[in-house]
Amino acid sequence: MFSRFKKPETGPARPQTAPAPAVSASPALPKTAGAAAMQKAPPPGLAPARTAPRPPAEAAAADKERKRKDRLQELKVELHKRLLENLNLAALEKASEASLKSEIAAISAEALDEMSVALSAQDRGTLNQELYDEVMGLGPLEPLLKDETVNDILVNGPHRIFVERGGKLELSDITFKDERHLMRIIDKIVSAVGRRVDESNPYCDARLADGSRFNCMVPPVAVDGSLVSIRKFKKDKLGIPDLVNFGAFTEEMALYLEAAVSTRLNIIVSGGTGSGKTTTLNALSGFIDNRERVLTIEDTAELQLQQVHVGRMESRPPNVEGKGAVTQRDCLRNALRMRPDRIIVGETRGEEVIDMLQAMNTGHDGSMTTIHANNPRDGISRLENMVAMAGIDMPLKAVRSQIASAVNLIVQASRLQDGSRRMTSITEITGMEGEVISMQEIFRYERLGLAPDGRIIGRFNATGVRSHYSERFKQWGFNLPAAIYEPIV
Repeated sequence: MFSRFKKPETGPARPQTAPAPAVSASPALPKTAGAAAMQKAPPPGLAPARTAPRPPAEAAAADKERKRKDRLQELKVELHKRLLENLNLAALEKASEASLKSEIAAISAEALDEMSVALSAQDRGTLNQELYDEVMGLGPLEPLLKDETVNDILVNGPHRIFVERGGKLELSDITFKDERHLMRIIDKIVSAVGRRVDESNPYCDARLADGSRFNCMVPPVAVDGSLVSIRKFKKDKLGIPDLVNFGAFTEEMALYLEAAVSTRLNIIVSGGTGSGKTTTLNALSGFIDNRERVLTIEDTAELQLQQVHVGRMESRPPNVEGKGAVTQRDCLRNALRMRPDRIIVGETRGEEVIDMLQAMNTGHDGSMTTIHANNPRDGISRLENMVAMAGIDMPLKAVRSQIASAVNLIVQASRLQDGSRRMTSITEITGMEGEVISMQEIFRYERLGLAPDGRIIGRFNATGVRSHYSERFKQWGFNLPAAIYEPIV
């Protein structure tokens, strides 16, 4: 019947299972006082929420929906086993989506008839789509990955999946069957990029096929079940005009940043987790000339540069024997021999910082990187600490002098309490005053208050300080109007 993708018969036929009694996909709620006690216990570690008692009709509907989902989950597990037994997995790579979905629908229909299970057309369609996602995708995560409104997916064990929408976290109604189901999806992701995760190596960084960033930690390090975080990236690359329209910064700031990137200033994008550092770096790269050779170095490849001549490098963890590791510092040293015009490091977090600073000081102007810091001054302190981590014994004044001559501009990105992302500061490094690095802020974001709905009210403003690099901008043909530096009174 399903000859296109069915495995060849190599053994005795599958024994017929005893027909199960006809089961409705939506059983009625028993009308007893003890109905509440029959509800499924929450997963381990999930404390019952303290909510007001619901009306009987609402409670009955919720219990009916819960039992329907539990029944569909059990059916999906059984049907998935049958699919793995019947489908020729080697032939799936060449199969079209439509033909494979048709085959899955036929196999599941026969299995449901054998089990004497009656489902509505809607439930049958949902079940077939979930089976397709299990075979060809990432199971329960597929609907979230396809949802354009979801920015982050955070899995805390098999029964709790949170998503970020509009900068706010919320608990989704999607779950895994159990820890084994979650581990199977994790293994599917990490094996696709040649990495592994197990008890001896319980954490891993990887990327999905669409470029989304993936990180996981599994037991015994993860106590209450495997932890997964997925940072999604928009299919449409965001440019500077898009960020201006979203209110991340103003047109005047964009004009200044265009001049800074085009005149090859060395730029650091600073910010906290989820503040939009990578998005900002991708957008700034749009000002790089297509005639320049750009090399990118990352732990997990996620930059989406908009140039023609881009060489991408990715670090590699050690193998099972603890050998074969390739660090960002190794990639950076090798990149210096590959005639780059600019070097972009996805995130500087360790000993590679000393090689990055030397590259910025030795003819690779216009290089960029990101760091984790709360403000520009903290960013400078982080650079000093990372130089010390490299194991190089240098006087503090020499380290600061190296930083002052290598870094020209720090762009601070922040995620505010209402979930919005703003470029809160653009600060220039102008040199040294004694043993202190001197800095001047050109633009800042000023918070003015809080709206009744929780939104932050604020504005972008110039500080009134003229750019230290104004003459450089003019030499390169960027005559910025003096009005962009005038503050709003």
